[in-house]
Amino acid sequence: MAEALHTILTHPGGAHKDDLLGVAVLAAKHGAPIVRREPTPEDLADPGVAVVDVGGAHEPARMNFDHHHFPREHPPTCALSLVLQHYDLYDDAKIFCEWLEPAEWFDSRGPTKTAAHLGVPRRAVGQLFSPIDGTVLRRFAATTALGPGEPLYEVLRFVGQDLLDYLATVRERIAFTEQRAARWSLEAPGASLEVVFLPRSEPLPAEPSATVAAYVRARGLTPVATVYPDRRGPGYGIARWEDHPRLDFQRVAKEPDVSFAHASGFVCKTTALDPERLQALVLGGWA
Repeated sequence: MAEALHTILTHPGGAHKDDLLGVAVLAAKHGAPIVRREPTPEDLADPGVAVVDVGGAHEPARMNFDHHHFPREHPPTCALSLVLQHYDLYDDAKIFCEWLEPAEWFDSRGPTKTAAHLGVPRRAVGQLFSPIDGTVLRRFAATTALGPGEPLYEVLRFVGQDLLDYLATVRERIAFTEQRAARWSLEAPGASLEVVFLPRSEPLPAEPSATVAAYVRARGLTPVATVYPDRRGPGYGIARWEDHPRLDFQRVAKEPDVSFAHASGFVCKTTALDPERLQALVLGGWA
């Protein structure tokens, strides 16, 4: 039975991605108003108050979700991690939300160690900063209270609901693909190429490329490419997996049945329906 929350509480002052997202998930789950202040002992004792990223306690039974008291050697964890764990969503989020791991590292280890963990220069952290993130975080930090119907509250609720909806359907996407997908082994000069193919169906999944990607990640596969129904046209999309360096679909851009090939070569669209022709286009992009 879901908790009857009457308040979502997080700290005042500067806001970070983990507390904002933790609050967003709780707002989507419960629709309770948000306050930004230090918690009282009464707040921490009341399971009707969700205390997020503040309070020095991780007590899910009392809806307290703070990680700052964890020891230094504790695995990177943030407030959102704890909220997702409470709703049994964390394991899937770790697999299918690639942004979660850097968010945990950034909040618990800082930007320099996060960059080192990801194998990128420290300045890359700033280069990837989004003004959308910045605006929402600044506006959230400037508030002391938000309630249903207020524009920023509803934005947060949208964010939380989209995350919950995605995690609720990702296993369905995997099962859908498991029942239909084929795994091709194509012979190229000096290499055997694994490709995951999802045939067209009626109805199509809402996001065919994401559906195939979820299946690939869940099964730990390492294809060079995925082939999936084009949701905007009658044929297929063909995309290199994890930016495989030897695939460039600009090489097939002039084929008569290729309707689009991205300038960077990572994806193309084709009107072809025959699996053998689709395989030939994959091989045509290989070098």
